[in-house]
Amino acid sequence: MSNGKRANAAETSSSQMTLKESLDECMEALDLFLNNQFKESLERLQPRVDESMYHALIYATVLEMQAMMTFQNDDISSAGTTMKSAQEVCQRFRRKSPSLVSKSSGEFLSEVQLHAEVCYAECQLQRAALTFLQDENMVSFIKGGIKVRNSYLIYKDLHSLIKSQNCLKGPSHIHLEGGISFGIGAFNLTLSLFPPRILKVLEFAGFSGDKEHGLSLLDEGATVMNLRSMLCALLLLCYYTFLTFILGTGEGEVVEAEKLLKTFRLRYPRGAIFLFFAGRIEEIKGNIDEAVTLFEDGCKAQQAWKQFHHMCYWELMWCFTYKRAWKMAYFYADLLSQESRWSKAMYVYMKAAYLSMLPKDEARPFGEDEVDLFRQVPTFKQKIAGKSPPTEKFAIRKARRYKAHNPLRLPVPVLEMMYMWNGFSMISKRPELTEGMMQTLVEAERTLLESPENEYSVDDRCVIHLLKGLCLKNQGLFQAAEDCFKKVCSSEKKIRLDHYLIPNSLVELSLLYIDQGRTDEAIKILNKAKHNYKDYSMESRTQFRIHAALAKLKAGPFDDEDTHL
Repeated sequence: MSNGKRANAAETSSSQMTLKESLDECMEALDLFLNNQFKESLERLQPRVDESMYHALIYATVLEMQAMMTFQNDDISSAGTTMKSAQEVCQRFRRKSPSLVSKSSGEFLSEVQLHAEVCYAECQLQRAALTFLQDENMVSFIKGGIKVRNSYLIYKDLHSLIKSQNCLKGPSHIHLEGGISFGIGAFNLTLSLFPPRILKVLEFAGFSGDKEHGLSLLDEGATVMNLRSMLCALLLLCYYTFLTFILGTGEGEVVEAEKLLKTFRLRYPRGAIFLFFAGRIEEIKGNIDEAVTLFEDGCKAQQAWKQFHHMCYWELMWCFTYKRAWKMAYFYADLLSQESRWSKAMYVYMKAAYLSMLPKDEARPFGEDEVDLFRQVPTFKQKIAGKSPPTEKFAIRKARRYKAHNPLRLPVPVLEMMYMWNGFSMISKRPELTEGMMQTLVEAERTLLESPENEYSVDDRCVIHLLKGLCLKNQGLFQAAEDCFKKVCSSEKKIRLDHYLIPNSLVELSLLYIDQGRTDEAIKILNKAKHNYKDYSMESRTQFRIHAALAKLKAGPFDDEDTHL
């Protein structure tokens, strides 16, 4: 062996040892993190962030998670700086060539260089997320998009490279595969959720995600022990317990979520984040009391990161909403309005909404008045990625009614917002909860009928028809539910402000038809909702749901130019 080859061999051997040591120590740090020892986790990582790409990446990832929960500008800025430094550390370990395409044979890439590529791609993706949060101008938004695109291309090339026969499979290959599974899986799953028209806005035209392929890769990454197991598991749990509800048809994937969570619950029985998802699963199953206990346990499990508590408070607020315990729900909305920065406009709106559900002569907690609170909502407007969150815009629009000197009250603001978060699917397995909501709606309808006609009367009646239709569907009274949805649609030209009601009623009617096996009618109505309406409240969310329903029926029309990753 020549001196040069011996030197390269020695360097490779040294790099592999360092890589293994780094991965082992980062696994230990993640273990501390998942056991709620957040400070100790960061202390384990921090000393080597300038020399180890994995220490740098995981340290920055933990700070980014914290920043996204606190939503403090200083935290977001600090996380962005740390992630940029992590990317620079990764860059030092990358092979100096234009792209992976030119080195796709894999024979000249060492194991360290392969790991550097996947870490670099992950840094770019996370920096893009922070860019969207931190900056409001279009230039920054475009820069973030470019980072996402670059990350996507690196993951794509890596995925092809590790499948080739020439790819070096070193001692830490399982962690490399885990990183690629996370990246490719995340892109496929996320892109599969987007309707083609939104994909084009995001400049992803020409690509569509393969949902099943994405789920398979993420499941593989989550169940095979590697550094990205946690990230793969968290993304899957978010998809199974949140995205399928908020952006889908409201069915959830409880069996898959429970199966995935079981392993992590055994390993981290007091892990706050896994207690949270366990609570969410019980909530989806309709076991509201069990969910409340788990969310409360999640809060008790740790006190270091109050931001975890806010996630639990949000779910506790909805749990008590489903039980119509308005004052308890108000209590958690009040806690959120005081402690969380995510959407104060939304929290104050919900406080006002809960108070408005109480009888007029009943004392209000802390002496607060719903009219005053509704009037405050617009003052808390904020922007994320240059735009106000859709739910916040919706809350501000609804609260405008209270600007009048003698405002005309919203009939059921809590139930209307509950619909926006697909809460009626949550109570579908508990007949008594659906019956309680129906009683509230019948009472509100009676009050409307007894009140003089006003400029909002048609809108308010249609809100109640839509929500009654959902309750009737839960009760198996399909014809009565269909009649309610059709009543909303027949009032299209009379609706003054709540134009979102028509496309959403069409979506609910189509989902009702799907349950009855009336597929052709469902597809026709979904396409009508998709193409005939625009510029209404929560339009993007409705379009996501339409896309999910059409995808479920395999009923396009999809963009002919789409290609799978």
